[in-house]
Amino acid sequence: MANSRQAGKQFTNVEIASFCSQLEIILKSGISLIEGLSLMVESAESNEEQTVLQQIIDNYIETGDFSSALSKDGLFPHYAVKMIEIGSETGRLDDVLHHLALHYEREESIAKGIKNAVTYPLIMTGMIAIVIIVLMVKVMPVFNQVLIQLGSELTGFSAFLMNAGQIISRSACFIVVILLIIAALVTLSIVTASGRQQIKRIGYKFKSIARIFECTAACRFASSMAISLSSGQALDRSIELAKELNEDSTFAEKLSECTRLMDGGTEFTSALKEVNIFSGQHARMASIGSLTGSQDKAMEDIAVLYQEEIDDRINRFIGLLEPSLVIILSVIVGIVLLSVMLPLMGIMSTL
Repeated sequence: MANSRQAGKQFTNVEIASFCSQLEIILKSGISLIEGLSLMVESAESNEEQTVLQQIIDNYIETGDFSSALSKDGLFPHYAVKMIEIGSETGRLDDVLHHLALHYEREESIAKGIKNAVTYPLIMTGMIAIVIIVLMVKVMPVFNQVLIQLGSELTGFSAFLMNAGQIISRSACFIVVILLIIAALVTLSIVTASGRQQIKRIGYKFKSIARIFECTAACRFASSMAISLSSGQALDRSIELAKELNEDSTFAEKLSECTRLMDGGTEFTSALKEVNIFSGQHARMASIGSLTGSQDKAMEDIAVLYQEEIDDRINRFIGLLEPSLVIILSVIVGIVLLSVMLPLMGIMSTL
């Protein structure tokens, strides 16, 4: 678990995975839950971690229920608490903790991949904007002064860029305020559920980005189904629990359609394939898992495959984006420089 944290702030994916992994090892060694939590307190790396773990122990002693102890202070997400409750009821808490650790490790990997895919182009775009503004505000006026001394001045596109640079220079404070407002709106859209849904609606209009969103939702669905099924939950209940984790409105529609087909008598894996939740290799694996009675294992394997596809697509996206942005920056800088160098060269040739 993390060395420090803000009081009352929900655990991160890494912290949840670490907590579940440690507790799984302890329970599988035959140590009781209270003793295991006490061992975790003793081995905690910081006072904050000790305080949090001790509070969980106190809550557990007070309530007599482990899932209630975890949910009392709001440190654990609802889904993790619900799955731990199911694991406690079915006597398979160690297995549930194992799957939860894998699940939240996978969630962290997905989050990091998406963050990298978004951060890099934003940084490159910012660099392009800064280079262009410096050329327009600082460099072009110098060239214009040189041309004036030689009996000419910038015209056409070159003059337009220089005048735009002067406007930017005079309105710098106003532009900074606008940019800060835009940054605040973007941040708000990322941290709120409605904002994330709007971003996804826009992303679904682009094929490559849409596929990443689809794989992410399918990966989370398969992962949550693996946890639920391994804990002994019925298929329909597992689907309901998976819906609680889903944040993608487009994928939610597919899940609703899948449930409707199943209510009409369609077999589970056939319904998944029909609404295009799983296709190709993933659909075949789900079908084999259903036929062999090992759906939880099949779902875990499917989640791993989707995770690999997500990582591959994000890496390819970044790999294509990097040279593209470099080329764009080079072309823009070249156009700006040529727009001032060509008139200067023309004058020099007449001397």
